[in-house]
Amino acid sequence: MSMQLVLASGSPRRKELLAYLGVDFVVRIPQVDESVRSREIPELYVQRVASAKAAAIGGDVVLGADTCVVLDGQIYGKPSDLEHAEAMLWELSGKVHTVITGITVQTKDLLLCEVVTTRVEFVSLDQSLVDWYLNLDESSDKAGAYALQGAGSSLVKAIDGSHSNVIGLPLVETATLLTQAGVTLRSSPDSNKL
Repeated sequence: MSMQLVLASGSPRRKELLAYLGVDFVVRIPQVDESVRSREIPELYVQRVASAKAAAIGGDVVLGADTCVVLDGQIYGKPSDLEHAEAMLWELSGKVHTVITGITVQTKDLLLCEVVTTRVEFVSLDQSLVDWYLNLDESSDKAGAYALQGAGSSLVKAIDGSHSNVIGLPLVETATLLTQAGVTLRSSPDSNKL
């Protein structure tokens, strides 16, 4: 009997990335508190939230992930509104920030965790570019208020590290953890049609 893989995330980007690995999975959306604790280190924050997401969902093999943007030690989650998104974009403008994702794979007998870090350099923004991007309504549910897989890629000058990590699920590390948990990866053309 094969084990069912559960993706503990409502993110369409994570669903799409996980499908690239050729695994069958179901999506269940966990209800967890994603607020940052006082003086919490970013790497520990994403790992704690990823593990909480996996623990909140039952299943044979559960994959939880959480991503944040970090600049000068400050954690940037999802913006609360457009004004907040604009403030985030201006703070990232012309600087190098870090995108950190925590991944947890949990089974009845196993708990596997990994943290992946990618450095991202933003272009220097001007008001017309910020206004254009905000009007696309792409920033509302994205850590750091931008989406690399969308028009937000035009805001990024360089990436040092995992590209899929910046989108929300580092595929190399995810594949490794799933394999360690006994999930078979395959490349079937009709697996998980989106």
